[in-house]
Amino acid sequence: MSSRTTARRLAAVLTAAPLALVLAACGGTADAGTDDASTTADTAATGTVTIEDNHGTVEVPVNPERVVALDNHVFETLSSWDVPLVAAPKGIMGDGLWPQYTEDDAVLDVGMHREPNLESIVAAEPDLIIGGYRFSDSYDDIKAQNPDAVIIELHPRDGEPQSDELIRQVEALGQIFDREDEAAAIVADYEDAVSAAADAYDGSSTVVGLITSGGEISYSAPGTGRSIGTLFPTLGLEPAIEQAAEDTSHGDDIGVEAIAAANPDWIVVLDRDGAGVGEGEYRPAAELIGGSEALAGVTAVAQDQVVYLDPDFYLTEDIQAYTALYQQLADAFGAA
Repeated sequence: MSSRTTARRLAAVLTAAPLALVLAACGGTADAGTDDASTTADTAATGTVTIEDNHGTVEVPVNPERVVALDNHVFETLSSWDVPLVAAPKGIMGDGLWPQYTEDDAVLDVGMHREPNLESIVAAEPDLIIGGYRFSDSYDDIKAQNPDAVIIELHPRDGEPQSDELIRQVEALGQIFDREDEAAAIVADYEDAVSAAADAYDGSSTVVGLITSGGEISYSAPGTGRSIGTLFPTLGLEPAIEQAAEDTSHGDDIGVEAIAAANPDWIVVLDRDGAGVGEGEYRPAAELIGGSEALAGVTAVAQDQVVYLDPDFYLTEDIQAYTALYQQLADAFGAA
């Protein structure tokens, strides 16, 4: 329950009952008529909320003062709510996406997930650590090194519907930071975008998901492929290629000949290097797809039905990014 709701209910009690009854309610000895007020008062006093994270039930402080965030899925939400951070992995936060964190020297740098600087988390003396996703392998070490902090992981879990997981995450953040109304608005925007895309899709056009990186084109499998795979079950898209994923993170090898043979009506592309994280010379996805002679006759290319994700999508992958993507698909499907 938010602090605003608690305040309103306590105000009602103070107006309607003598002070003695109010004190009794706070002490847990009130009659049945004041049980609800007693519960809210106790909740406000403890200053915690119980959530289910990826490991189980966790008691989390409400509006913690010193927060470390490691999961890319939460940066946009926290920044929009003006939640300060004491440490973050600046190397995977991109340029200019969240300058209040990356450009602030007071925010300690945890470094890259492959070689994290876990000592910076300890030095930040956090009350709450939002770990997980790229930092999942460091969970045990982070927990052991920060015994006085609460650590939670809220990133989407394997085998669970992506939409449900994105919603679960932002709703939990809303409880923790007393922003439940704002979280509900984010969820509503997301669900509206999903509905718009589902309504605009004709139900039969075939789709292929692709990932470009290092000048190569990879395949994102329906359901399990990186970023794009979740679109298929969410919108009921018809796959032009049905091949199980071997590499769910970076995509599987596929030749342009196989794409041409499948002749998809639509192609949806994640340009992994577009966010500036690739190695070597950058070749835009539009060049690799639209400039390929082998793909020139494919329906999706010939009819300009190739949807390119936002260049920063690989870094964000949050509910806001998916909201924008579903709206992008709704507009594209609707215009076809």
